[in-house]
Amino acid sequence: MLCGMRALHTAWPGAPLALASAALFGASTPFAKLLVGRVDPWMLAGLLYAASGAGLLALALARRVLGARAGEAPLRRGDLPWLAGVIVCGGVAGPVLLMLGLAATAASSASLLLNLEGLATMAIAWLAFRENVDRRILAGALAILAGAVLLSWPGGSVGMDWGAIAIAGACLAWGIDNNLTRKLSSADPVQIATIKGLAAGAINLAIAFGLGASWPAADAVAGAAVVGFLGYGVSIALFVLGLRHLGTARTAAYFSTAPFIGAVLSLALFAEPLTWQLCAAGLLMGAGVWLHLAERHAHEHVHEPMEHEHRHVHDAHHRHDHAPGDPPGEPHAHRHRHGRLVHAHAHYPDLHHRHSH
Repeated sequence: MLCGMRALHTAWPGAPLALASAALFGASTPFAKLLVGRVDPWMLAGLLYAASGAGLLALALARRVLGARAGEAPLRRGDLPWLAGVIVCGGVAGPVLLMLGLAATAASSASLLLNLEGLATMAIAWLAFRENVDRRILAGALAILAGAVLLSWPGGSVGMDWGAIAIAGACLAWGIDNNLTRKLSSADPVQIATIKGLAAGAINLAIAFGLGASWPAADAVAGAAVVGFLGYGVSIALFVLGLRHLGTARTAAYFSTAPFIGAVLSLALFAEPLTWQLCAAGLLMGAGVWLHLAERHAHEHVHEPMEHEHRHVHDAHHRHDHAPGDPPGEPHAHRHRHGRLVHAHAHYPDLHHRHSH
């Protein structure tokens, strides 16, 4: 019991943030499929992201008018290359491939295939960014992969057709996006999601009009606006916060719950059959996610001196002096320096624990 409570404490608040992000994005997939037959895929991708950016911008402006203090660090010039990669991979390539895949794939199966995003994210985090991985995390990833393969096998509910391949391509694009977003996770998540939404929305809408797509009906635009704001805008902001606290691979593991939410909604919305492949794939993927959620990682580690800027309170990792111009109150954000520190406790690869093992 004590071990479980410690693991729960370590996962707070990253796990709830990532799970909330997953719930919103998972629900967006079947609702987006309701619009696929009525709206051109490029146009729909543009509307979803434009709505996410516009909605978050309106929310930020409203908070400013009301005098609410965000306490978040803004994006800086050095963040722009990472942000550009996030927009291209996650805001343009990913959603368009998903819309194309949804047009040819059952919504429930497409929702479960989106688990591949978590695998792509974790693989890139481990291989390219050297995040720590143990046997439990690796076993969970293999279980999720086994479920996706079973779901896509010829004779299953999807079949290895171009629709499934398009969705897999979307997952790879979002896997790259998630790892690039990790580089930005110390900055304001609403600002990141707003810029990503507005830029990606403008690019996709321009491409759609350039290819001859027409503006959809008002009710379709309204539906896309709601789905885009909640399933993309708010979800992205929550995901960035999850990255800050959990690291890329672990946030992706929690986010892997999204397809299960989408699959359940799809069965209800489209009266799709509950096949044995779908049930078996869901069990395998569920086992993989559980292995990830049950992880507890603790050891003695070294914090090397570093300087950065992010929202924080004065906890064990933030024992620093303040300059006259630093903001008062907590939490707040300002540039600060960490001295060398050696200690042991349970942790995830968050902003302060991206060390080698």
